[in-house]
Amino acid sequence: MSRQIIDMRCRPAYLHDFFGKTPGSPDFETVRWLNRRVGTRGDDRHFTRSATPEGFLGEIAEARLARAVVVARHTPSQHLPNDDIAEIVALDPDRIVGIGAVDPILQGEAAALAEITRAVRVLNLKGIDLEPGFGNPPRHPDDQAYFPIYELAESLDVPIFLMSGPTTPNPRYNDPSGIAAIAQSFPRLKIGVFHGSWPNVHAILGLAFRYETINLIPDMYLFQPGSDLYVEAANGWLADQLLFGSSYPFRPIKQSIDDALALGLREDVLDRFFHDNAARLLGFPKAGGTHQAGDAR
Repeated sequence: MSRQIIDMRCRPAYLHDFFGKTPGSPDFETVRWLNRRVGTRGDDRHFTRSATPEGFLGEIAEARLARAVVVARHTPSQHLPNDDIAEIVALDPDRIVGIGAVDPILQGEAAALAEITRAVRVLNLKGIDLEPGFGNPPRHPDDQAYFPIYELAESLDVPIFLMSGPTTPNPRYNDPSGIAAIAQSFPRLKIGVFHGSWPNVHAILGLAFRYETINLIPDMYLFQPGSDLYVEAANGWLADQLLFGSSYPFRPIKQSIDDALALGLREDVLDRFFHDNAARLLGFPKAGGTHQAGDAR
């Protein structure tokens, strides 16, 4: 048996030095270190295959993904332009999905809003990434500076993705409590939380319980201590709000699929976790199309 899989966080090494683009660089060694840190078994240089577009397509095909979601970033320390993401999508539009990014502090509100409209309507990107905790100065996601972004995304019916997790430069800005104000103020806005706010698992689960528009994408942190709470919740009320992501190139795609299958998610939850929840968030059909991906148990 095989099942469809959408990988919600999957970037090629060639996109940026941050992902291991340049062998011998400090960033390259950091990618190797992080792979070992998050549980890579075997080759900690596996990501070098995606140093070319052809290699990245090979990684996606070998993992048998239905779709790979490539996410832009716009922060003071790292800018992955939306046009670069659109170029990656163009390699295989049926299988690669792009998420854009803006920073209204760096760009200014008007420019950021215009860029969202362009990213969605011209570049056909399927959502917008924001990283308030990585800003200068860092901010919480319910800072009023971001409310025009949320309002526009809600009106365009595209999801907002918020970066979270322990890599936030100041861990106080990984506190997920501000997400509640967003969900309350914009009840039709679809919200995705990359890294699942780990290690603040209890806190983000409490918010997701209260607001069904909050979707959790723990990606590589799904395999870290304490993540059993995501699984416990997904086997209950979180079944429609937990999504798969490999965090490639920081973790192998196929290993992440295999490891996720071993977490104890109920069989009736697996299709939602691996595909249908992401498809709904991004505006794609449920499982049952022509792409087949990933080996089931």
